[in-house]
Amino acid sequence: MRVQQEAKKREKLKREKPKAYEKVCKFDEKIKRGESITILQFQFDYRCNFNCLHCSIANRSNPNREELHIEDVANIAKQANELGLARWVFTGGEPLISPKLAPFVQAIDPTKWYISCDSNGWLLNQDRAIMLKMLGIDRIQLSIDSLEARWHDEFRRRIGSHSRCMKAIDATLQAGLDLFIQTVVTKQRLHSTEFKKFLDYFTNRDIDIFVSFTKPVGNFEGHFENMIDEEDLDYFRDMEAHYLVFSHLTSAFGMDLGCPAIKGITTITPYGDVLGCQYTPISIGNLFMESLKDILERGATIKLYGEYLSTCPPAMDRNFIERTYGKQFPILWTEFFTQEEFIK
Repeated sequence: MRVQQEAKKREKLKREKPKAYEKVCKFDEKIKRGESITILQFQFDYRCNFNCLHCSIANRSNPNREELHIEDVANIAKQANELGLARWVFTGGEPLISPKLAPFVQAIDPTKWYISCDSNGWLLNQDRAIMLKMLGIDRIQLSIDSLEARWHDEFRRRIGSHSRCMKAIDATLQAGLDLFIQTVVTKQRLHSTEFKKFLDYFTNRDIDIFVSFTKPVGNFEGHFENMIDEEDLDYFRDMEAHYLVFSHLTSAFGMDLGCPAIKGITTITPYGDVLGCQYTPISIGNLFMESLKDILERGATIKLYGEYLSTCPPAMDRNFIERTYGKQFPILWTEFFTQEEFIK
């Protein structure tokens, strides 16, 4: 079922964005050469109209730091294109409240990329969805955390957010945008009846569900009781055979990267910091000072990112996460990793 879905999406990409499709077709060769096929996840604006219970980027905004401008983003996109990368995610904050979204999407030349946009759904009506499609965005990653309105609204700390989000599903699909549902899963929710009903509902609608396992960071700092372990991960992997559900550890088109940090997804902050993982506040370089190529190559020399890892450290390794506590964002790679944590 998943293979058929992915093949269908590639055919759509071939029709709508042949330049991006051509790069995607070369991913297998790049992996064999040890090169990154990373998605560039651009946290371009931390402003948000929600204050979610689990928010992982709480306290990252810094008005005293210089932010990337349009010409900077265009330059990063040029570098990324030369590296054969093919995918961007625009995220925040909430992208749909930011006046920077359209100029930044235009700056990267959307014809060259498969572009996703995160949203909490509050502002995602029919007109907005059509505008996003015309802008060059290909997919919406819509956050829904329960079929029960009360549970979702409490988790997102915004009454009425569930109702708007469910309406945003139809608006997205009617506009011709791809869609998957992003949902936050704690250890407790993973084993619940509610979660199985959630998976049944969206699988029956032929909509992919992306699971983000909770991490004890941001607003969830110190909440170690929510973390999953390897048994939970095995349980989830069994679910993948029965539902249209996946996580960042799920292989696609035969490409099993394990933890995709640097290899499969890389985060760029508004300040040009490059994070190996969006949930760990560790900068491995800054795009105001270094090229994207040099930073990605450095990341590949760090064991956490360069070696195959079948688990998710920020979701499963308490000791690793606690090492980041009490430090100012971002933590420089030179101050975090020891000599033993590099590939020799």
